[in-house]
Amino acid sequence: MGLRGPGAKPRKKAKKRASDTPATHPWQAADLSRAERVIAFIETLPVTKGILAGTTMKLIDEQKAFIREIYDPVDDDGRRIVRQAVLSEARKNGKTGLIVGLVCAHLVGPEAEARGEVVSAANDKEQAGIIFSEIEAIIDSTSWIAEICNAQRHKKIIEVIGTPPDGKGEGSTYEALSSDAKTKHGLSPSLWIYDELAQATKRDLLDALQTSQGGRAEPLGIVISTQSPKPTHPLSELIDYGEKIAEGIIEDPTFVCHVYAAPENCDLLDEAAWKAANPALGIFRDYTDLKTLALRAQRVPSFENPFRNLYLNQRVDAEPKAIDPAEWNACGEPVDIEALRGRPCYGGLDLASVRDLASMVLFFPNDGGAVLPFYWCPKEGLDRKAEVDRVPYPAWAKQGHIEPTPGAAIDKAYIVRRLATIVAMFDLKGIAYDRMFFKDLQVLLGNEGITLPLVEWGQGFVSMSPAVNEFETRLLDRELRHGMHPVLRWNASNAVFESDAAGNRKLSKARSIDRIDGLQSLVMACGLAARDEGEKKPKRYSIVALRRPA
Repeated sequence: MGLRGPGAKPRKKAKKRASDTPATHPWQAADLSRAERVIAFIETLPVTKGILAGTTMKLIDEQKAFIREIYDPVDDDGRRIVRQAVLSEARKNGKTGLIVGLVCAHLVGPEAEARGEVVSAANDKEQAGIIFSEIEAIIDSTSWIAEICNAQRHKKIIEVIGTPPDGKGEGSTYEALSSDAKTKHGLSPSLWIYDELAQATKRDLLDALQTSQGGRAEPLGIVISTQSPKPTHPLSELIDYGEKIAEGIIEDPTFVCHVYAAPENCDLLDEAAWKAANPALGIFRDYTDLKTLALRAQRVPSFENPFRNLYLNQRVDAEPKAIDPAEWNACGEPVDIEALRGRPCYGGLDLASVRDLASMVLFFPNDGGAVLPFYWCPKEGLDRKAEVDRVPYPAWAKQGHIEPTPGAAIDKAYIVRRLATIVAMFDLKGIAYDRMFFKDLQVLLGNEGITLPLVEWGQGFVSMSPAVNEFETRLLDRELRHGMHPVLRWNASNAVFESDAAGNRKLSKARSIDRIDGLQSLVMACGLAARDEGEKKPKRYSIVALRRPA
């Protein structure tokens, strides 16, 4: 392998095997498609550890299908069409071997290019080191690769210093990156692969990789990971995009997505469900080990959701949620704001603390349960807020789903002025607002000379339980239309109920895993609509009399 860094001694030559240096390598056969060459190349690489050590890699049918869908579609110039791909499956299904094989194929194999850059990305240095060590072990065990490659272990970089068999790839490099790496920009990879993206707490490494592909003729990015339980996680967004392509909603031939997951609510001991999420089960995914884990999940309730997420590849969180994602998604029909102008509706308002998220959600009971959310947050520090909350606030703001307010703290005066313009568009019957802060809001409205149809709303079980019941009934009866608003969807995915001794329920901000502001607003709006039916309309509070002198 040559020198491994400044002052390093030459590495011992790799042990020669009969298959190492044939006159013609298997992937060089003339009648192979592009994908078949990649498959043939990977299946010449050695297995370096485990019970199969000493044999060569064997891809399963599902891995071959994934490779074929990536590499076989080409344009009229013979260039690969696919630019990004996602493979999601349960743990222990050979993802490391597939990553290593693809990296080598682009470094010294049939997909190599002159001065190519190959990158594997992981969430920490330890995981990045595992991938690097596996590739280094393959090079050490394959004499023809060892003769043309130089590894710098301290930098986790491998250089191609000779000429690969296909005459391409000299001067190429491979680097193992982690999300805590200081330098993430300036890359121009011909291939990048992100390992276990679901575990990423920030999206900056993924963003850097996705935006770095413009400098290559045939760039390719691949994500291989179990699912994230969070619907707003970057991996969930990619998988949701792939599902829209599969359903024909979006046309994008440059994107491939394969997801192997057990059916929702499947029995933990259903072996068909195991197989659905574990395509390598019984091959190199141990059956006995998986059965042991399933039995433990059945006997220990706290282990069930982690088992469903990690080993059945379901989008399930460890905390029992208030809302079933499938029920929420079933109410995702689009909402036309122009068609709702002048229509009767009810609102729920949740003003934020100094650096929080504020929301008002309108509910239109006579228009198929249409829902219109409005959100505000401070403009300054939006990127930092996105990193802390692990959601794309800047993207949401750019798309119009959140309106940033001036300054570093939330500007409530700005928000109430916006409320006045929003209220003027609709026949707003009432806005439910937290009773504790009711008088403070009255003063704020008085200062601005604004009148709103405010209704005091308690946040305890007595007021919130009927509202929760009304919201839940409408959700289950498909009498809500929220248009899959991403911020409201995030709030809904975070929500957890708490109950009192009498079985009354309310949303718990303390137990919920993240912000639920918009959902709290929607629940209050639904509760107000139910309370108002057949009763006198809410009193409209005239605040102008409280206005301070200029």
